[in-house]
Amino acid sequence: MNVIAVASRKGGAGKTTICAHLAAHAHALGHRTLLIDADPQGSLALCNSLRSSALPFTTAERGIDRPIALALVDGVEWVFVDTAPTMWVVVQEAIRAATMVLIPARPGFLDLAAVSETVKCARERDKPYAVVLNACPVKRGNKDAPTVAQARAWLDNQGIPVWSGQISQRASLVLSLAAGGPGEDAARSLGGAEIARLWSAVEKSVAAVNAARGTGGPELRGRAA
Repeated sequence: MNVIAVASRKGGAGKTTICAHLAAHAHALGHRTLLIDADPQGSLALCNSLRSSALPFTTAERGIDRPIALALVDGVEWVFVDTAPTMWVVVQEAIRAATMVLIPARPGFLDLAAVSETVKCARERDKPYAVVLNACPVKRGNKDAPTVAQARAWLDNQGIPVWSGQISQRASLVLSLAAGGPGEDAARSLGGAEIARLWSAVEKSVAAVNAARGTGGPELRGRAA
């Protein structure tokens, strides 16, 4: 079973949006999924309740370990954990339980400055992680917008792995949450294509992590293609 913790100390970075869309995409592909809302604000719970067919869902009111253990027994393949914009104990527990940690960040100073605390937590627990640049200006051609290029350069200088793609600022990603995410509501949309590329990168990275564990090798740290 694979656990994807979506974490960032910065509020508004896009944790719930990315978590909900990735889970919906995995579900649409036929994977057994579970959503865990570890944020007291309950945004993921609200998104899931608005779906025409809700995904399997639980909260972390009594901690992370129990729902993850039950999911393993139940044969769940992918668990997606949305966390609060803090580094409270439950967030640290989610990172500890994760197969991989995704750290959403808008390409701006405040979001990038907040990344380091989550990175530190993942490193201390020897967990693979990668930053996902979110709410980015839409690309014109294949060239990153200046703010995105600057964000990548800053992360590279800090030795922080970052996904090579981006999630752009698109109305479809917000509006389609109530309909189950772009993987189901707008599979051919540009936003849906970006979520699909992120999913492919996560799947590839997690496969590499699991292969390394199986051979006794060291865990990879966030090699998201």
